[in-house]
Amino acid sequence: MRSGGRVAQTGLLIVVLALGACKQAPAPNEADKVDNAAAARYADRMSGTPAPVPAAKPYNVAEKSDMLEFSYAYPAQAAAIPFLVDKFGKELASSKTDALGMAKDDKAAAAQSGFPFHAHSLETKWTVTGDTPRFLALRSETYVYTGGAHGMTGYDSLLWDKARKRETSVKAVMTSPAAFTKAIHDRFCKELDRQRAEKRGEPVVRGDDDFTKCIDPMDQVLTYTSKDGRLIDGVTIIIGPYNAGPYAEGSYDIALPVDAALRKAIKTEYQDGFVKQ
Repeated sequence: MRSGGRVAQTGLLIVVLALGACKQAPAPNEADKVDNAAAARYADRMSGTPAPVPAAKPYNVAEKSDMLEFSYAYPAQAAAIPFLVDKFGKELASSKTDALGMAKDDKAAAAQSGFPFHAHSLETKWTVTGDTPRFLALRSETYVYTGGAHGMTGYDSLLWDKARKRETSVKAVMTSPAAFTKAIHDRFCKELDRQRAEKRGEPVVRGDDDFTKCIDPMDQVLTYTSKDGRLIDGVTIIIGPYNAGPYAEGSYDIALPVDAALRKAIKTEYQDGFVKQ
């Protein structure tokens, strides 16, 4: 009986000591957490585990002086691709140099002629029109002002093939521009005239000038689009000022969903990136 009692007392003592130790153990402070995180990173490096790549961030630079207001921006999706970062960086540098040089020349000419100088502007912004497992499609809008009555807006597009890890183009994935034009012609002309009539407040009467006839979509800027981020499901034809109507009408965006005819005008090796209709 005594032996059993001693065993019970010893067990109770161990439990009490254990509980006391739990009560007395200090909670880890912030310094401990930092040390533990550093130790974990060191262990990962020693074991060959790659460190997580920081998420890319959108790029935007904006500068303003008495001669030039300049800005250039592109989205995070483009910032995650080194080739595009390099491409846009070179484009930014060369366009800024050219614009600044033009502004300096204009300012000198204005001073010599006794006319007031108006600061120039060059603003470019790239945005995503489609980001799917196969493609990243971008479009840009650039506003240029060189001191005249009004500025001008221009557009461009870019297509990145994620599968092949290279830049391609909207037209490069087509079987041919002629086949693509044939596939979208009727829908394109109908939508263009609908938007013209909406802006003008009256139906379009066909004529020989570009402001009334159906223009060639291949002479405009095209960009592929995706609503759900899974497949390319549309194409937008971007028409700048003066190309389909007077300056006052601004630009036109003719958005057309992918249909069977359009998909057929895409090369076989790229069709997996387009929706089936």
